[in-house]
Amino acid sequence: MKLSSRSRTCVTYVRFSALGGVLTATLTSCPCNCPPPPPPPACTLSTDDWAQIEAPAHSQARVWNELTLHAIRNVLPQPTVHARNLYHVSAAMYDVWAATDPVARGVFSREKVTLDAAGLDEAINHAAHRVLRARFAATVPDVALCFDQHLTNLGLDPAATGTQGTAPAAVGNRIAQTVLDAARADGSNEAGGYRDTSGYVPRNAPLRPELPGATPADPDHWQPLLLRQPFTQNGIPQQGPQIFMGAHWGDVTPFAMTRAAGALYHDPGPAPRMDDPRMAGWITEVLRRQAQLDDADTATVNLSPGVTGNNPLGTDDGTGHPLNPATGQPYAPDVVRRADYGRATAEYWADGPQAETPPGHWNVLANAVADDPRFQRRLGGSGPALGALEWDVRAYLALNGAMHDAAISAWQVKRRTDTARAVTLVRVLAARNALPPISGVTERQDGVTMVRAWGGGSRIAWRDPAQWVPYQASNFVSPSFPGFVSGHSTFSRAAAEVLTDLTGSAFFPGGLYEVTVKAALIDGQTFATPVHLQWATYFDAADHAGQSRVWGGIHLPPDDYAGRRIGRQIGLDAVALARRYFSGQGP
Repeated sequence: MKLSSRSRTCVTYVRFSALGGVLTATLTSCPCNCPPPPPPPACTLSTDDWAQIEAPAHSQARVWNELTLHAIRNVLPQPTVHARNLYHVSAAMYDVWAATDPVARGVFSREKVTLDAAGLDEAINHAAHRVLRARFAATVPDVALCFDQHLTNLGLDPAATGTQGTAPAAVGNRIAQTVLDAARADGSNEAGGYRDTSGYVPRNAPLRPELPGATPADPDHWQPLLLRQPFTQNGIPQQGPQIFMGAHWGDVTPFAMTRAAGALYHDPGPAPRMDDPRMAGWITEVLRRQAQLDDADTATVNLSPGVTGNNPLGTDDGTGHPLNPATGQPYAPDVVRRADYGRATAEYWADGPQAETPPGHWNVLANAVADDPRFQRRLGGSGPALGALEWDVRAYLALNGAMHDAAISAWQVKRRTDTARAVTLVRVLAARNALPPISGVTERQDGVTMVRAWGGGSRIAWRDPAQWVPYQASNFVSPSFPGFVSGHSTFSRAAAEVLTDLTGSAFFPGGLYEVTVKAALIDGQTFATPVHLQWATYFDAADHAGQSRVWGGIHLPPDDYAGRRIGRQIGLDAVALARRYFSGQGP
């Protein structure tokens, strides 16, 4: 008897999963016309990737930092969540190291053990492995298998998860579990997928950017977007209107910050409002920078640290550095087209060059500093030279403690002030016929005010401001949280303070750090104009990160400047507390 294809079963598939740290196989019968099964998960790193991550000069702490960044690049880019992930894996590794140091004090664990150098490495490997699998195995099992693979590459057993005894693996697992146990009650709602616990409800209905106009009920408050095809900046598809990502984050347990009950950790001053007489100037700055991204514009700027940077805190009023302190010579000119510079600025800092989010991006920079052959691992720039492992565990604790606190403080302000993004403000002002006149940027055409602007998928041109969108991909447009204060600015200034303190100098090694960015037009249009972004100091780089959000059209200048100001105190407090832990005087 001939069976129909609908009822016939002719293939048995083996489906793999890797949840909970265990690779399991399930037998599944399927009709002949069913689609092929997905391949079993496998580590996503190539041989070349492994060669770079496991470079002989890298400490085991550095390897795990690189693996953390790899994981972050492959999941939803949540700056708050990943600042916490970086902090907790850093604290676990530091606490293992502190357990073997006669002076240092741990952050979460206070036990002391005796391990030789090989045992210390083994304990750190198991501690980091345990924290990272707890954070990523359920969401990206293929990436999580890379954590297992690193242990296997070292001849260690990923299945050695016991916590009892004095063996290095048990020590690492036990200390990591102490960190994870404390984190369960830190207010992040990790068990609930980090969903909001504060009861936030947006005051405004979603804006559809492809449609003209904006009619928020209250333009002083954030308006979510409803995109036709929403994606995150690292290409992960989304659906539905935006949800305030991290609305409850101000209630997460910090590293170094303290506050009175109900108070802000850091008061940034008044948030920007529509009736503020400075609003016209702020919108002018956003619109002017967007117009300056015009690929046909031949204007140039000099990016040399000799004429840019060295800004007083919370301003862009600096005139550069007279001399490179490492060479004693003036900085060479670096003249590029202004449009290329603006695009490169917006894109380089967007979420980090590889979408590792701003906290991860500053880990990339910190690693580059440590890799510089001119850099000496001396705490504060003086004292005895430290080994790579000791430097790394100390630096990661201080840096990522600051990143964790920056996320908490900035998002607490975002939740309290709930301010609108530029895409809403520009359209509201256009509807009110209140856009400020700006030479070369706005123009009356046939009785209608037009603006030189990005169009989403096309170049800068005269456009109806009722359809204004920032220089961002059309499937992203603007972040999924309010504008004030800028997270980029807060993270970046905090990181700059930490690196300045730890290295003993505000200047990058050699007095200069340079990256080459091949600027691209967002939404697939490209042009081959390399731009050499240069910074003399960590503060210059941090200020540039804040400026990038204005170039990108998603922050007003006060968002940036206020973020820089509170970031300074966050960084100073974090590195001061970290130093207390180093010296055995922590809380």
